[in-house]
Amino acid sequence: MHDVLDPASDRGRVYRSLVGHPGEPLGRLAARSGLSESAVTAVLEELATENIVMATGSAAGEALWEALPPTQVVEVLLQRDAALRATLRRAGTELEQLYRFARREAGHYGALEVVEDPVRLLMISRQLQLAARQELRVIDVPPYSGTPDHYLEQEAIQRERMAAGVVYRTIYHGTAFADPVAGPNMARMIDAGEQARALDDPPIKLAIRDADLAVVTVVADDHPGLVSLLVRPSGLFQTLSKVFESLWKLAVPVSAAGIGPQLDTRDRQILTLMASGATDDAIARRLGLGRRTVVRRVSALLTRLGATTRFQAGVQAARRGWL
Repeated sequence: MHDVLDPASDRGRVYRSLVGHPGEPLGRLAARSGLSESAVTAVLEELATENIVMATGSAAGEALWEALPPTQVVEVLLQRDAALRATLRRAGTELEQLYRFARREAGHYGALEVVEDPVRLLMISRQLQLAARQELRVIDVPPYSGTPDHYLEQEAIQRERMAAGVVYRTIYHGTAFADPVAGPNMARMIDAGEQARALDDPPIKLAIRDADLAVVTVVADDHPGLVSLLVRPSGLFQTLSKVFESLWKLAVPVSAAGIGPQLDTRDRQILTLMASGATDDAIARRLGLGRRTVVRRVSALLTRLGATTRFQAGVQAARRGWL
């Protein structure tokens, strides 16, 4: 039905002709739309059954047609879409219940599902992003086992989802800065708009999609590889959500500018004095530098570390091993 709004479709051309030329007879409609009269007749009959156009009378033995207002047509389309989505959700819920019931003996219970198949783990990781509507919250911890191609694919999906309005908030392990693959990936995503913070040693690898799914990834106890625990809305889900928010408050903001090579000797000296509480004037006197030079370099260090205060800069630098 949506093709009635598409000017490239037959239905769209006929409807648009009627919108601009009300009461148009069949012959003129055919000429304007570039279709045969029989094709236009078939389209008009379809549109009439869908309450998009209506016959208003006749002239010289030929039927005259009128388009219903576009706002009314759009509203009908939206209502039908809403009904379709509701039907799909109901069907999906029923199938999900059947799916989980059929696998109950394999460790699927209530709000918790255990997934060990590596192929399905990758599918879950992908779907977690694709199905997000509002926000994706992630705690990213080692081991970083993804290949460069895997990270590039994930980047492409994340850019697409952020462009669609999905907010990404990620807490990175402190070692991510030094990882040859995860580090550059982190920098590119932050530069693209991801909200990122860093924490020395987050206790859990976690991803939370909106308010409907959390995925905890752990090392398998009895065999090599990883296991993912899928947690749906429940008391456990709420606990995981609170864990993320608590760690987010503790973590230090990270900026793309702050991800880069180590400090030179002079900046390390400035940062060490900053962390000890020294003022710009005191740093200038101690290091024999001009005050403007110190102010400029302190500002650059704050930006590089993604810090808004001197205290945050000291914490962030310490976590990166710069002090």
